[in-house]
Amino acid sequence: MDLSCTMIIFGGTGDLAHRKLMPAIYNLLHEKLLPENFAVVAVGRKEKTSEGYREEIYHSIREFSRFKVDEGTWNHLKDRIYYRTLDFLQEEAYISLEAFLRDKADQYHTKGNRVYYMAVAPEYFEGIVDKLHRHCMGGDVAGWQRVVIEKPFGRDLSSAKYLNDKIVQVFQEENTYRIDHYLGKEMLQNIMVLRFANMIFEPLWNNRFIDHIQITSSETVGVENRGDYYERSGAMRDMVQSHMLQLLSLIAMEPPNDLDTESIRNEKVKVLKALKKIEGKDVVENTVRGQYGSYEADNGKTPGYREEVRVDHRSVTETFVALRIFIENFRWAGVPFYIRTGKRMPEKSTEILIQFKTMENILYFKDKQLQPNILVIRIQPMEGVFFQFNAKEPGTRQRIIPVEMDFCQNCRVGINSPEAYERLLYDVMRGDATLFARWDEVEYAWKFIDSILEGWKDHIPVFPNYEAGTWGPKEADELLEKDQRNWINR
Repeated sequence: MDLSCTMIIFGGTGDLAHRKLMPAIYNLLHEKLLPENFAVVAVGRKEKTSEGYREEIYHSIREFSRFKVDEGTWNHLKDRIYYRTLDFLQEEAYISLEAFLRDKADQYHTKGNRVYYMAVAPEYFEGIVDKLHRHCMGGDVAGWQRVVIEKPFGRDLSSAKYLNDKIVQVFQEENTYRIDHYLGKEMLQNIMVLRFANMIFEPLWNNRFIDHIQITSSETVGVENRGDYYERSGAMRDMVQSHMLQLLSLIAMEPPNDLDTESIRNEKVKVLKALKKIEGKDVVENTVRGQYGSYEADNGKTPGYREEVRVDHRSVTETFVALRIFIENFRWAGVPFYIRTGKRMPEKSTEILIQFKTMENILYFKDKQLQPNILVIRIQPMEGVFFQFNAKEPGTRQRIIPVEMDFCQNCRVGINSPEAYERLLYDVMRGDATLFARWDEVEYAWKFIDSILEGWKDHIPVFPNYEAGTWGPKEADELLEKDQRNWINR
């Protein structure tokens, strides 16, 4: 398979390029997965030379790469990195950029193949794609051209549709890669293997045996320097619409007919279409939102969300969301999916917890207070699988206790799991869109989210309503308690 291409990174001076994209490209080269015929052109508005930019990237790779920098490998990559100063919305700038890209295509024999990576603020997506179209720089003019769009993909269904129409007019659906870096994480890719390659799980993966499922993605940090972006998104648009619903669709999907791209995507879409709509009075019953306040720590005061840089001091933007979701299909009817995500929480973790139904107290087990079986799929930062089951406690007493089987993939010596962006960039170059969202996935996710956002307009909580370093507002606990369940914080 020929992966030859030029990768053009719009927003090449930003955090994403420095912390994720460039280290991922270096790691691909280190792993001998990068094609020989390859070049990177970083595009940004800041005045820089290619030499100065390479020096900055070298330090970023040293800090953020999962491999120690090998000077020979770096020198091989360095000669393929270029920087161009460009105002994203200036028409004439694209004329010189196209000439430069053609020159590099000839120099590195990339056959006109290009990956355009939009590592810029969402408001620039449309303008850049439009300029690429006007100057015949997209749409398989020579070789193939693919565009990678970072989230958020729109602010609601209407804006997402508008943006999608603009993009696919130029690149078409098969060349549009809507990236969700969660889908590149190692253990997330393992979900289908765990389910479909193990007889002990798949026959039990339904409402006859599963009591409920919890999906948690928590962060210890606040919004840091992203206040202006977060004010426009909040936890619902930033996390739930993309990451959390992707996790839910993977854990709940039916076995695909094949492991090809479209078969897997088709099953994920079926889950999103089957989500029970949350609207009207159901919004209050099934959703919780929160915003963290300030608190005094040993090293001084930690600011609340309203005290963060570039945040309105009267902001009603949520930094925490908890949802109770039902899937209206044969497999999952009656099984609640509890989702929560938030900032300034006790630990950084993303995991999926499946709690099985408890055995009836019969015969030998009568009055033994059996604990439910629990399966936990850890996505980050720990990668692995945890399983809790019941066994007899050693000794003369007939006491049953929960015991654990715990597999940690990235705890083992010698295991250095690829970063999500490595896998995703490699897939873009290969033309494999399995781990990227198809338009109808985005569409049905927004349909579900829009009704909640509409319902929230009539019910604004008193913010802030949870203390930093806790698991969110008390209403999140009550969401489960009224179902005689509780969040499991491990």
